[in-house]
Amino acid sequence: MHLSARARAIRPSVTIAIDSRAKELRAAGEHVINLSAGEPDFPTPDFIKQAGIAAIEQDFTRYTPAAGIRELREAIAAKHEADNGVHYDWDEIVVSGGGKHALFNTFMAICDPGDQVIIPAPYWVSYPEMVQLAGGEPVIVETTEETGFKLTADQLRAVIGPRTRAVVINSPNNPTGAVYSREELDALAGVCADAGLWMVTDELYEHLIYEGEHVSIAALRPEYRERTVLINGVSKAFAMTGWRIGWSASPRPLAKAIAAIQSQATSAVNSIAQKAALAALTGPRDAVTAMREEYRRRRDLLVEGLNRLPGIRCPRPGGAFYVFCSVAGVLGRQLGGRRVEDDVALAEVLLEEARIAVVPGTAFGAPGYLRFSYATSPDDLREALARLERLLA
Repeated sequence: MHLSARARAIRPSVTIAIDSRAKELRAAGEHVINLSAGEPDFPTPDFIKQAGIAAIEQDFTRYTPAAGIRELREAIAAKHEADNGVHYDWDEIVVSGGGKHALFNTFMAICDPGDQVIIPAPYWVSYPEMVQLAGGEPVIVETTEETGFKLTADQLRAVIGPRTRAVVINSPNNPTGAVYSREELDALAGVCADAGLWMVTDELYEHLIYEGEHVSIAALRPEYRERTVLINGVSKAFAMTGWRIGWSASPRPLAKAIAAIQSQATSAVNSIAQKAALAALTGPRDAVTAMREEYRRRRDLLVEGLNRLPGIRCPRPGGAFYVFCSVAGVLGRQLGGRRVEDDVALAEVLLEEARIAVVPGTAFGAPGYLRFSYATSPDDLREALARLERLLA
């Protein structure tokens, strides 16, 4: 069977593969503690669910405009004005099937074959693959624990070349939880403005920050807004992963191109989910605040527990719901009847021997680390720590 070069080159998502294996073991009756998935364990707030139910009952079940219903796009524009201090007109917003879809559309709109997109590592697993699907070339720049896993202006300046088209900035970051400061973002944006680059800013975790503040590059200076594609959605903050609503906000010519691409690829997203997202963005934020405070407690529990274990070093993240731990002190040991040489093997041993699902740092371009999600109950986190302690002993 012939497959395109594009299809042959793409790698499946490691996080989805591990999550699927964990679910297989659970279906077989195993008590697997799944710390691999980036998905809130809270239910979608009731008022949002009721808005979806009302949309069905009112027969709001037909095609909508490809870029989304106007009232939702207006609500998104109002959200960015109120929360982020940046103005967008409603027609500069394109509603897509989740943040991933919005990112994919963006790369399709800005990349020609051979164009380079700078991606700091550790990175979310899909960035490089989406750039390649769009015909571009991902340029990976390694960051370190010493810089808080954040790209510096000097690093960015050093890798810009004649084919560089864009840089991806993810704050709060998946997988590290790193949060860029206003000064750090301003320095990066200044380099991008001087070089005429697009800044693709993934801000899906903006409401999950525990120290400091969330800053949108697009709000810092008018010239930055004109070079920024802001990606966001309702999945993480409102526990709406399955509703599949995300969006891009960008200058009108680019927004028009993104909408045209989407119109030919998928057309509009689910009409019912759009009404639910409208309710989320215009309704109370009590549930968001409560979830964030619970995540904070879980983060502290997990960080403190992991740092008590021999061979593991775990920085305290500023946002999102992940911790990104160095396991260099564990590698090379015998665990579960096998010698664990790298983070991939360690993740396999944790799943098969301790029934703990985590994601190896290699998947994020950072070997020697593991990502633990704390979007699960405190009881599960405590049990995972106990199992990990027994395994390491």
